[in-house]
Amino acid sequence: MKRMISLRDQRINAKDRAKARVKKKEDPSAIKEREVPQHPSCLFFQYNTQLGPPYHILVDTNFINFSIKAKLDLVQSMMDCLYAKCIPCITDCVMAEIEKLGQRYRVALRIAKDPRFERLPCMHKGTYADDCLVQRVTQHKCYIVATVDKELKRRIRKIPGVPIMYISRHRYNIERMPDDYGAPRF
Repeated sequence: MKRMISLRDQRINAKDRAKARVKKKEDPSAIKEREVPQHPSCLFFQYNTQLGPPYHILVDTNFINFSIKAKLDLVQSMMDCLYAKCIPCITDCVMAEIEKLGQRYRVALRIAKDPRFERLPCMHKGTYADDCLVQRVTQHKCYIVATVDKELKRRIRKIPGVPIMYISRHRYNIERMPDDYGAPRF
């Protein structure tokens, strides 16, 4: 097996030899730059100031299915939980996911097509609803996310200032909501 000689090797002519890299000494008086993530201006400590009535609630597929199983009316139960007007929002990805589930979930599809629900168009490719919801909540902190999915909850908890609505004991509960907004604590 043949080996190649490095261009820095002493056996190569001086004119053909690669220049040795000179390490620059750092100037202590120079301003040091580093990447710092910019926090949104709506967050005051851990509280989100963009949240307020009427609440816009992003609804996930499994939240609709579990609400049907628990025999809960979505809009009325949301209003009972938050003591204010609620506008459930559904993205195109979530709608596509419900449509893909087929005939067994036709009741969920009928609920999702309710005129009280606000439709949010998606501009990205693919129909993976969890990524869509996380991306939308990261960009706009004015939403509450309604989900029962443990993995999605874990991903949303990493984003500061986003409350999560979930179902427990046949009623809706909310976590990470500021006390000032009147959401009940259980």
